[in-house]
Amino acid sequence: MKILVINAGSSSVKFQLYDMRDESVLAKGKVERIGMETAILSCEPTGKQEYREVSEILEHTTAIRKVLDSLVHPVYGVLGSIGEIDAVGHRVVHGGESFKESVLVTDEVKREIKQLFDLAPLHNPAHMLGIQAVEANMPDTPQTVVFDTAFHQTMPPVAYLYPIPMVLYRKHKIRRYGFHGTSHDYVSKRAAAFLGKPIEELKMITCHIGNGASCTAVLGGKSFDTSMGMTPLEGLMMGTRSGDIDPAIVPYTMAKEDLTLGEVNSMLNKHSGLLAISGGSSDMREIVQAMKDGDKNAALAFDMYAYRLRKYIGSYAAAMNGLDVLVFTAGVGENSARLRKAVCDGLTFFGVEIDDVLNEHHSGQERAISTPSSKVAVLVIPTNEELVIARDTHALIVREN
Repeated sequence: MKILVINAGSSSVKFQLYDMRDESVLAKGKVERIGMETAILSCEPTGKQEYREVSEILEHTTAIRKVLDSLVHPVYGVLGSIGEIDAVGHRVVHGGESFKESVLVTDEVKREIKQLFDLAPLHNPAHMLGIQAVEANMPDTPQTVVFDTAFHQTMPPVAYLYPIPMVLYRKHKIRRYGFHGTSHDYVSKRAAAFLGKPIEELKMITCHIGNGASCTAVLGGKSFDTSMGMTPLEGLMMGTRSGDIDPAIVPYTMAKEDLTLGEVNSMLNKHSGLLAISGGSSDMREIVQAMKDGDKNAALAFDMYAYRLRKYIGSYAAAMNGLDVLVFTAGVGENSARLRKAVCDGLTFFGVEIDDVLNEHHSGQERAISTPSSKVAVLVIPTNEELVIARDTHALIVREN
């Protein structure tokens, strides 16, 4: 069975094509700058030369058609025909309380996703465009949706409710939902397998640290608490997002700076975090280089970033009454030895000890970076959210047939 995985954004589409017989990637790529005359399609077919095309792509239906054309290209393609694609799996950020697991796309599912647009206005509408574009190009091919929020539906009310009037939850579903669920699910399972221990017996904290960042307490294999909230803005300091702040800052800043609600929302989502404190970059690699060059603002941004992550790890260990495994994943988590060391060196009271040589080693593979005497296993587990989507899609199609 061949599964096409789609992650549609407002002006982009990322894709991977899997052969589920061995879960190998046949091709991957993306379409960027949708809506422009100079949109870019890039496709990396396994074992063949990369294919790249610049053309006018004004909407998602054309973008998906370009993706499909690249997969059957006479020179660069990996398929004989589009009919070889058995199903398409989509990433959808917000499933609200409606979806606790991945589902097949139906008219009812599409209606419910649209009802959730208000909870994820930057993401869910774009995902719907992707679903509709696939329908237009492949009307007879089954589609599935895999939700970032689904893994966190196991959180207890004590973790997901906010201490605000309950009427706001009952009427508007204002609560913690959490995100990066496919990543936290994947790496927690891989961590247990790596250690050769039943996940049901483990108290684990998974740290998905990229431009967007979240931390999850995984108790017995289930999400118990997570740092992102009703939206991906809450929680850790991120590349351009503020993470946790005093909510009174919003009306105070609006009044002092004469900002609109949209402007302050943009400030917190796009002009805060590492970018705001460093004064120059939201990229951790550039932050670290600037630190080496003596930039004090970059050093402060790095220290704040590590400090806030360490606080979340400590709070989640307290929430679970213990910690067996600490996992780092995603772009920064997998690649920044300096950040991992800064975080772990402040967790020695937990009995965390990392091996500096193992921590500095960049293998791109699953590995332990803790010492044999460490009371907490510290692991680096590369994430693979696309594979989770492909697996869920495969399982749903097999179940239906």
